[in-house]
Amino acid sequence: MSSTTDKIKGAANEAIGKAKQGIGNATDNANLKADGVAQEAKGKAEGVKGDVKSAVGK
Repeated sequence: MSSTTDKIKGAANEAIGKAKQGIGNATDNANLKADGVAQEAKGKAEGVKGDVKSAVGK
């Protein structure tokens, strides 16, 4: 997978994770909030992976 793909997937997962957290807070759903936190962290990791691939490729 290319660095750009990793970065895009990471940004999408971060956004979805933040949305899940917001909905979890609004509905007082701890499980949904926790899922959101985990998905946001996954997204950040994918973004870093993309950054590393970009740096190594140069």
